[in-house]
Amino acid sequence: MSKRDYYDVLGVSRDADENEIKKSYRKLAMKYHPDRNAGDAKAEERFKEAKEAYEILSDPSKRAAYDQYGHAGVEASAAGAGAHGFSDVFSDIFTDIFGMRGGGGGGGGGRSNIQRGADLRYNLEITLEQAARGAETKIRIPTMVVCDTCHGDGAKPGTTPKTCTTCDGHGQVRMQQGFFSIQQTCPKCHGSGKIISTPCSSCHGAGRVKQHKTLNIKIPEGVDTGDRIRITGEGEAGINGGPPGDLYVVVHLSSHPVFQRDGNDLHCEIPISFTAAALGGEIEVPTLDGHARIKISPETQTGKIFRLRGKGIKGVRSHAAGDLLCHVVVETPVNLTSRQKELLQELEDISQKDDSRHSPRAKSWMEKAREFFSE
Repeated sequence: MSKRDYYDVLGVSRDADENEIKKSYRKLAMKYHPDRNAGDAKAEERFKEAKEAYEILSDPSKRAAYDQYGHAGVEASAAGAGAHGFSDVFSDIFTDIFGMRGGGGGGGGGRSNIQRGADLRYNLEITLEQAARGAETKIRIPTMVVCDTCHGDGAKPGTTPKTCTTCDGHGQVRMQQGFFSIQQTCPKCHGSGKIISTPCSSCHGAGRVKQHKTLNIKIPEGVDTGDRIRITGEGEAGINGGPPGDLYVVVHLSSHPVFQRDGNDLHCEIPISFTAAALGGEIEVPTLDGHARIKISPETQTGKIFRLRGKGIKGVRSHAAGDLLCHVVVETPVNLTSRQKELLQELEDISQKDDSRHSPRAKSWMEKAREFFSE
């Protein structure tokens, strides 16, 4: 009987990646495993067929040969896949299924139990000025550090941890389940590979203690909300001599009373008087570096934007600073005196005599409104 196409056996496409192939095979292996289908010859055959297909397609060189020459290109490899190859394949599969990692093999002295410390995150709120110019600040963070009393081994000074006799220091033990040998965390030492008969009084055998530490943080120029500053090695201490994690300082800009940031640009509202808007003139506006003057042209309307080149922020990855955009807001006078009201009324009366000239936008709007309601 001719062999089925390996891709058909696993139910994947010819361009399937390694994860798709492994996932499909895992489902078939669990479904047709002999221990789950005792005495079922057909299930056993499907199991062997899936195993052979996975052995070929999970190996890049064998898969390339199969794609080019078909079964003829891999017959020798497939025929030679004995118990050793079978074990390698299933070691990987059952690692994924049961969430285990290596460690019960040859001598390792518990090296598999060395763990890198956890990374830490710190949310840092800074001002717009600090973000624009850069700054240095101090932060205080809670973290796990190596115990000074026992220097991280968890044992009382003068004593030493002993190698676990159950797992011989590997932190893992093997369990036989039918045809397979499965690794599990040692129930006696809980994966550490060591037994501490007299724990350290400071850390209670953990080898680490909780502590607050103060760090000096340099804030680079141009940072924005959401940017992260990585401080290597300032995370939590590792376990069993593992390296420490990193600290990630996440920047948040506090609100500013004058400016709003948009990338490298800054925006601000500039209120001007009714008279200045009508007659024009010069006004002083604030910038991050001090002040600047802009010329208001006569008959300026609310919403007009004045752009000051290079008065924004130079971002972390930028070669030039952004701009400052000043949005004009014409302010209506309030708390008027009687004389001021008389003068404004006089102005209104004069303007009404030729409103199309003095208030073209209002006249245009009224005409459109009348057309709308007359329909």
